[in-house]
Amino acid sequence: MIDTHAHIYSEEFDQDRDDVIKRALEAGVEKIVLANVDRDSFAPLLNTWQKYPDICVPTIGLHPTSVQENFEEELAWLQQHISEYPFRAIGEIGLDLYWDKTYRTQQLAAFETQMGWAAELNLPVIIHVRDAFDDLHRELEKCASWGVKGIIHSFSGDAEDAARILSQGNYLFGINGIATFKKSSLPDVIRTIGLDHLVVETDAPYLAPVPHRGKRNEPAYVTDTARKIAEILQTDYETVEQITNSNAKKLFKI
Repeated sequence: MIDTHAHIYSEEFDQDRDDVIKRALEAGVEKIVLANVDRDSFAPLLNTWQKYPDICVPTIGLHPTSVQENFEEELAWLQQHISEYPFRAIGEIGLDLYWDKTYRTQQLAAFETQMGWAAELNLPVIIHVRDAFDDLHRELEKCASWGVKGIIHSFSGDAEDAARILSQGNYLFGINGIATFKKSSLPDVIRTIGLDHLVVETDAPYLAPVPHRGKRNEPAYVTDTARKIAEILQTDYETVEQITNSNAKKLFKI
């Protein structure tokens, strides 16, 4: 399996990161994509990638909840380092109006800037979106001619959102532990999307799947989500593994 989105560089893993990597490998996890958040996460992410270069895949980007009035300064700092390391994606970027709408205009500007980086560098994007699908649709349609590809990470939209994104043909949908939650509406949406447009992720340390819900999430648990997807789509685990891995490898050029 490929965990297409994790934050195992964060302090939640400082005491047992080696064990987390070991458990991931034992579970059959082949690669872990490390999604950046902002300037503060940059060094821990690089350190983790450099310690485990055979399994970890680095990315660079400014998370929407880290966008504030000084976002242009933050973006400029990240851009200075964008060519220094073999980053495989711009992310995670996006739009998040769940907690606070104060910096909506700045989030939109930061999103467009980073979509521009992806287009210029021919890199995929990892997009975070929460309570902002209307804005996301407008932005993706505005950038449609740029040829950017990527993942809608931790997809939480409905079938209509999925169909609108699918119509562009450039984006995969990141499915994580939310799909295993009892009251989740994702199973119906996953059936609408289909396996050819899915990748699997953990978002570790967040959103641990059943039967680990409420605990710290980690890459080894990506297999629980994959098994749930197999159940939803009435197929076998090996098929989910093969197709989602192929999708991820092609996107990230792994």
